[in-house]
Amino acid sequence: MEQTKALNALEPYLALTKSATAPRAAADLVTQATSNPNTYVFAELLQTPQIQALSQSADYASYLQLLEIFSYGTFATYLAAPSLPRLNDAQTLKLRQLSLLTLARDPHNLSYTSLQRDLGLADARAVEDLVISAIYADLVEAQLDPRNQTVHVSSVSPLRDLAPNSVPAVLTALQAWSGRCTETLADLEAQVAAIKDAAARRQDEKREWAETQARLVEEIRNSGEDRAATGGGSGVHTRGQGRLLETAMSRLRGAHASQRSIKRGSGSLDTGHDEDEAMDVDEEEPDDGESGSARGGAPAAGKQRASRRKL
Repeated sequence: MEQTKALNALEPYLALTKSATAPRAAADLVTQATSNPNTYVFAELLQTPQIQALSQSADYASYLQLLEIFSYGTFATYLAAPSLPRLNDAQTLKLRQLSLLTLARDPHNLSYTSLQRDLGLADARAVEDLVISAIYADLVEAQLDPRNQTVHVSSVSPLRDLAPNSVPAVLTALQAWSGRCTETLADLEAQVAAIKDAAARRQDEKREWAETQARLVEEIRNSGEDRAATGGGSGVHTRGQGRLLETAMSRLRGAHASQRSIKRGSGSLDTGHDEDEAMDVDEEEPDDGESGSARGGAPAAGKQRASRRKL
């Protein structure tokens, strides 16, 4: 989107180059194009024959060099080059913004001090104003960090032209990046394959264990059925059969203990009844004794003792 907007802004100047046959007209066209706030790419304008013809003019050759700096150079390059045309305010701001795009490639070199030095700014406030203008122009996505005196850039618009003979270096960097991506993908595929193999082994072990468990259960069941059919065999019980026998014995013991307690309770009740009868007899015997005492005394007492022994 930014490139399309910048190319559309450059189109009128490309059309004017057809009539800029004189070096002076071509130099004026360079000044107008670099002063426009919406133009950021200049490769097509730089390649036109009329602009390239400025290299043959002793008076206006510096305008060709200036356009090259706007295309792929920096503000520090402009300051280091002698005898270049003086920049107006719009050109100065434009070149500093473009230089910020180039410097943003190295995120470790975006301190206020380094930006102030490379961009020819007076103080930290000027650095912040320049970064804010670049953000509003959709050139960068960045955050200011006044506490640490640095700029954090998260995105840069592709609005810089490639310098001559820079394509091989770019291709080398891209090839190195592609190699790293290939190695990373190979490592990921190896890890995925290892994970799949481990999962398959676990599944096989789980299936084997289930089959073994089912086989053992079937063998125990068949063994129990055989022993039951033969009437117990040697008398050795399996663990499950032992549990069943223990449960049955416990229930039998509990039932036997309950019956004993019931019998014990009923016996105590009968004893009480016998004691009551004995007491009744004791109470009745004195009456016989009294009648016997009237007759003779001793024979009545002997009869009472005999009655108790009988009871």
